[in-house]
Parts: sequence; C-alpha cells; structure tokens
Amino acid sequence: MGGVALDKGKYRILTLNPGSTSTKVALFEDETEIWSDTQRYDADLVRTFANIMDQESFRLDAVRQALARHETPVSSLDAVVGRGGLLKPIPGGTYTVSPAMIEDLKSCRWGAHASNLGAPMAAHLAAEAGHDRAFIVDPVVVDELVPEARLSGIPEIERRSIFHALNQKAVARRAARDLGKAYTEVNLVIAHMGGGISVGAHERGRVIDVNNALDGEGPFSPERAGSLPAGEFVRLCFSGTYGLDQIMKKLVGGGGLVAHLGTNDLREVERRIDEGDEKAERVYEAMAYQVAREIGARAAVLKGQVDAVVLTGGLAYSSRFTDRIASRVAFIAPVRIYPGEDESAALAQGALRVLRGEEKPRQYA
Repeated sequence: MGGVALDKGKYRILTLNPGSTSTKVALFEDETEIWSDTQRYDADLVRTFANIMDQESFRLDAVRQALARHETPVSSLDAVVGRGGLLKPIPGGTYTVSPAMIEDLKSCRWGAHASNLGAPMAAHLAAEAGHDRAFIVDPVVVDELVPEARLSGIPEIERRSIFHALNQKAVARRAARDLGKAYTEVNLVIAHMGGGISVGAHERGRVIDVNNALDGEGPFSPERAGSLPAGEFVRLCFSGTYGLDQIMKKLVGGGGLVAHLGTNDLREVERRIDEGDEKAERVYEAMAYQVAREIGARAAVLKGQVDAVVLTGGLAYSSRFTDRIASRVAFIAPVRIYPGEDESAALAQGALRVLRGEEKPRQYA
C-alpha cells in the first residue's frame, strides 16, 4: 500500500514535473539520478487541447515512450511522484495521491496550472506498476502560517501562502544537515530567488510566514512587481488607462526588472552595469536591497533566533548579487548559499523519506 516502507536495498523512483509546454521526467535510485528526459511540446499543439487536464493522456504516452527509450520497465518502479498542483492550503510534506486530490486537481477548483497533471499521471503509472505508491511533495500551496501572519488591514483580504515550497523545504533540510541538526531543530530564513522571489521564516520545520510569490508580493523580482505603495497602485488601477489583464501583467510577468530594464536576465543587467549603465545599477541594487529587507522582516518574525540565512534559486548563482544581500543581513546569522533548484531531486527525496519509513505520508481529504 502507498506510504508503507519497503524492505529492500535501493528504491527506484520516477519523478514527473509538468510545465506549461514541457514535462520533465527523471529516474532515481535512492538519491542518485539515473536519467533525465525533458519533453518539450509545441505551443500550438498544446493550444489544441480544450483545457490543461485534457492533456493527461497525451503526456502519459510521452512519458511511457521515455521509459521505453531508457529501457525502464514501469513494473520496476517502486514509487512515482508528481509535482503537486493547485490544491487547497495544506501543511508541507509528502502526500499520497488520493481520489479527493485528483478530483480537486481535475476540476481546477483551486486554480488551473500544468502542475495539476502531476498527481493524476503519477497515479496512472503507479497502477501500471502494480501498486498505489503515488505521491506529491510540498506543492506551492503549502500553508503553515501562524494566524497573525494571515491578517491584513482589510478584513475582506487575507494573506495567502503561495511560494516556492518544494525548493525552500528541500534546501531547508539540506542547510539543517550542514548545521548538524534536523530540520525540526533549526530556525532559518530562506530566500528563493528566481523569476519570482519568496522569503520564508522556517521555525523548526514549519514556514510560519512567507510572502505570496505568485501574486508578486514581497521584493520586486526579475518578473514581478513586488509589494507596492497601496494608494498609488489603487489610483493606477482606476486611472482608466489599464484593464484588469494589463494590471495583472504589471504585477506578474511584466513587473520588476522587465518593467524597469526590459529584461528578466540578471546576467544582462550585470553586463549593462559593467558598461556604465547607471539605471541598471540603481535597479539592481534596489532588488538586492528589497530582498535583504524582506529577510530582516522574517528574522523579526523569528525574534532574531536564526540559525542561518539561506539564499537559493537561479539568482543565487550570481555571487555579485548574493554578496550585496549578504552584506546587509550577515549580522542576523551566517549566510549559506545553495544556487539553483533541483525540483526532480526534491520530489524523489520526499518519496524516499516515506519509502524508508523516515516520514509518514500525509493524507489529502
């Protein structure tokens, strides 16, 4: 049955990470990646489907073809783990794929996104393998906020927890190990920095406060506007110049570096700085400043009791950028840098903890 530890040497785990025009498939034996296969789909082909969930059979066939190419029988898989989609708010952890979960994902009740396909596809392949060990791990809707973090100054508007939970949780466990402790024994402030930026306060295994990175709250980022002066933003919305879709594009996709400099590529911004572009320098410094400010806010949430400040995500590959942040926050705690995000490995590790009996699978109902 799903979630019961298996008594064997190495576990073969297939991970599925569906994106809007791709599915990344990878096979792991324990923590080691054996092969990886990123399937890319023509955008025009994707648009022929009426909705996201109609793509399930098409994508499953492509995954089966990948398994065949890599000479991996479905029957050899001990577990299949998919990227968690848009579900109701749930605590972090590894979840057994259940009928209730699949129903919510297929109905797109909580939102439509390609990641909604991860759990149904995992369930199909697990069944073909002759078992029900299909899982998801730390979806973006992980919600462990303390009550005071939810409240805004307008009763009709509650703060939501939507962030880079999969990478933040995986990196948190890695940082804790490097500190010689368990995740549940440390307090961390983790900044995931990519197209969007989320900064979470991790208190002994729970993310008790984090900005809503989906809607662009928090620091501005390569593609998101970040938190804005409320009055000025309201006046902009009612100026008659922009419609709803245009305003949302300003918040997510067309904000941040894109709005100021016309690019979402940090390397391009750094190149312009090196060529003497003062505006690029000012915007670059402001983004680093705002990330540092958000880290300081999360440190306050943890009452200053922080074991490490962690910088991760694609932007963390730039030592130039991380140095600017670290110079402002190193007084809080030692700064640790784990560049990039390996979502496939994080998914496999979540399933592996369950297969080894180190963690009980959570149930979605």
